Amino acid sequence: MMFKLEGTRIRSTFMALALATSASAAFLPVSTVQAQTRTLPDFTDLVDQVGPSVVNIRTVEKVAARGNNPEMDEEMQEFFRRFFGQPMPGVPRGGARPNRPQQPQEEERERPRGVGSGFILTADGYVMTNAHVVEDASEVLVTLPDKREFKAKIVGADKRTDVAVVKIEGSGLPAVKVGDISKLRVGEWVMAIGSPFGLENTVTAGIVSAKQRDTGDYLPFIQTDVAINPGNSGGPLINMRGEVVGINSQIYSRSGGFMGISFSIPIDEAIRVSEQLRATGRVSRGRIGVQIDQVTKDVAESIGLGKAQGALVRSVEAGSPGEKAGVEPGDIITKFDGKAIDKPSDLPRLVGNTKPGTRSTLTVFRRGSSKDLAVTIAEIEPDKPAKKAVDREEPTPKPSASAAAKSLGLAVSDLSDAQKKELKLKGGVKVDTASGAAARAGLREGDVILAVANGEVANLKEFESALAKADKSKAVSVLFRRGDWAQYALIRPSP
Repeated sequence: MMFKLEGTRIRSTFMALALATSASAAFLPVSTVQAQTRTLPDFTDLVDQVGPSVVNIRTVEKVAARGNNPEMDEEMQEFFRRFFGQPMPGVPRGGARPNRPQQPQEEERERPRGVGSGFILTADGYVMTNAHVVEDASEVLVTLPDKREFKAKIVGADKRTDVAVVKIEGSGLPAVKVGDISKLRVGEWVMAIGSPFGLENTVTAGIVSAKQRDTGDYLPFIQTDVAINPGNSGGPLINMRGEVVGINSQIYSRSGGFMGISFSIPIDEAIRVSEQLRATGRVSRGRIGVQIDQVTKDVAESIGLGKAQGALVRSVEAGSPGEKAGVEPGDIITKFDGKAIDKPSDLPRLVGNTKPGTRSTLTVFRRGSSKDLAVTIAEIEPDKPAKKAVDREEPTPKPSASAAAKSLGLAVSDLSDAQKKELKLKGGVKVDTASGAAARAGLREGDVILAVANGEVANLKEFESALAKADKSKAVSVLFRRGDWAQYALIRPSP
């Protein structure tokens, strides 16, 4: 009885609290009530709006059919051989079909290759997807949500950005609206429609986790937590206004399935690529012929750059636009056409998006000051193999090790004329031995020191002078060349 009484008292208390809360809410400002009753977004209208534009893409590839039964997979033939001790049904051990002519030992046949997604870009039938979805496909089939199916022609595919455009014959097709990527915000709700695992018209949703995510690819990606799985590739990433802001392309996974991190190609970059594919069937990109690396915080501070920014030039290709413009190994490119280079990956993206033949401006930081160099952009081409390192057997002048050099663990000598010619250098000193602090900094025998403490050294005398002037209590910055590559080292004096 006490339990019931207590229960009644508790229920009465809750009812009183509820009435009090309702009464007080009636006097709250409208904005406060709306904030308290804010719910998760409703994607139903977006699905109705964008869904008809999202397509399923199936591809077929030609493969060699071995043996005398091209209709049967090689794995199935092996199954019959291993577990039944006989060839495929209807074929004698000799391999010939009864009452049929002998089939060739190898011929081509078609088999399903994979399933992906895409979306209709224009009303006249241009469809955008991923390059890896249509790669090596002999036939591409596009199915619309209304079950109409088309054979598609591959207009062009760009592996660097993983963007492809295919064309179907049609008119008045439901095209998507393209969004403004600059207005996309981290934390914003987004939605994906695609065919994960071949399940057509599947809708998933999440938020934008990051923008400009650098994964080492040619483009910076949009990172989301939208569920993306095999088959979603090529489908659209859609904002709450029903606009496409990206193409779903990659996931981060240790299992092969979705693990909460997916990446989409920004739509502005994809549209830029698609325009070239539609115009010429290929993408033309600019190049300047330099190999670059990251600028570390310690190096930036030691050479007076201030903060870690820009792209460190490790080497310059002979005869390249960079060499003709006067770019040198050890330069730090901080701007391209006035646009800041915050990290190394910014440079190839900006140069790549520049039309070959364009005259552009590089701002480089060299020996403590900045200078502008005019460069004419060339068209990108396959990377050339690195040149062979300088022959170390060539006789060189006797090494020298002053007190200052010894304290850093260095013994150096002047470069011979032959070495200068081989390396295409005007000067520098060759490292004959590196131990102690120099070895810890990464220097080794055969390296060529080009600058010390932000000052160029043409010979042994200038090297000794630069070391004598350097602050013995601080790390000494050294620009050195190893083969075709230039880089910085900080030699910290032993305690």
